[in-house]
Amino acid sequence: MMDVRTAKELLHVRDWLDRAQEIVKLGNDVYLADPLLQEAGDSLMMKLGEASNRLSKAGVAGPKGVEWPAAVANRNWLIHQYDQIDRDITWATLAKDLTAWRAALTPTFEAAEAYLRGVAAG
Repeated sequence: MMDVRTAKELLHVRDWLDRAQEIVKLGNDVYLADPLLQEAGDSLMMKLGEASNRLSKAGVAGPKGVEWPAAVANRNWLIHQYDQIDRDITWATLAKDLTAWRAALTPTFEAAEAYLRGVAAG
């Protein structure tokens, strides 16, 4: 069931996934050579993990291919095992997993936008 908080959370997720795609568009070589981009990617994945936890608790089912618990586990790994981060894995998450999430969640994002438009219209 959609509510304002959940709809806004979904749109945050959409925006973070879009930012992740901006990193991916720069390419793996640029990502691997730029510690700031790596930190930005980590930050996005941590935010996505936290949002995934909230969405899961709100009863939002992820569409096929979107596993909220995997994002939560990834968040926890990045936060607690930051000294063991493998950049090939973080790149794969950004380039493959999060790209797939963006596509799979598009209808959900559209529903969240429509819900918020309806709330605003009163």
